Amino acid sequence: MKMSDRRKDLRPREKLQAKGVRSLSDYELLMAVIGSGTQYADVSKLARDTQKLIKEKGSNLSYEDLLTISSLGPAKASTIMAGFELWRRQFEVTERPIIDTPEKAVEQLTDIRDKKQEYFVCLTLDGANRLIAKRIITIGTLTASLVHPREVFAEAITDRAASIIVAHNHPSGNLNPSYDDIEITKQLSHAGKILDIRLNSHVIVSNNKWSEFV
Repeated sequence: MKMSDRRKDLRPREKLQAKGVRSLSDYELLMAVIGSGTQYADVSKLARDTQKLIKEKGSNLSYEDLLTISSLGPAKASTIMAGFELWRRQFEVTERPIIDTPEKAVEQLTDIRDKKQEYFVCLTLDGANRLIAKRIITIGTLTASLVHPREVFAEAITDRAASIIVAHNHPSGNLNPSYDDIEITKQLSHAGKILDIRLNSHVIVSNNKWSEFV
């Protein structure tokens, strides 16, 4: 049904004003956000196509994805993405911890502290130091040849991270950085400067102790 064929009190914006935003279905919310159609597509079709795309892409929805919808256009795609990103940020603020000290980083490393092999982990952070993701990069003997900046920064780039914290465990309990630890850190710091993704710190943990070096 085209918007012009709906009773005025059943149009999304009028319904929102009369009954509140919770009275609208997801489909109607999208129509309210998009606002109006074009000469080639009614707003109801644009909303239906957008809803289908959101179900397909989920949280990976991008501006470029929206532009694949015929007749949606840059302006409406920008409006949808702005609302989508605002919701995502507000939701994630309450879900993701802020890692702005090495102590808070160590809290995220409890799963590797007692491992018998060395685990190298990367924490990606946004501009407010909120945790985006924690990933294991390598498992085994830690050497400069086994941990490469390419593997460390690949996901950080995908995450659009502003900075990273790297960490690994020392099963021996000795928290002094080895020669390879120092060389890896130098490489990561240098690569981070080129990519504009700051290396905040490198943390070493053991069963009941930890240390930080950069």
